[in-house]
Amino acid sequence: MKSRFIVLMVLIFVAALFTGCATTGDLEKLQMQVKDLSAKVDQTQMKADQAAKDAAAAKAGVQDSTRAAAQANEAAAKADQAAARAEAAAKLAEDNAKKSEAIFMKSMKK
Repeated sequence: MKSRFIVLMVLIFVAALFTGCATTGDLEKLQMQVKDLSAKVDQTQMKADQAAKDAAAAKAGVQDSTRAAAQANEAAAKADQAAARAEAAAKLAEDNAKKSEAIFMKSMKK
């Protein structure tokens, strides 16, 4: 009885051992899945690289825009200064014109 039990247990162990092993079909299926995942990873990496390039280009564009805005601000400041000088010159010319007119009027009265 004991020997039958041992033989039966050995047969069950051998059967369990063979059912637990992977077949070539299973290995091929696993290789296909690995290849598919590898291709997806490559595509994702390419998309990430392109996104990084786009981000770098956008950053460069922002820096260019910032420089252009700074130059525009400098130009506006210069224009404001020129306008202030022009107003001062116009006021001086007006004052001189009034003085000249006053002198002319005095000379006409004599």
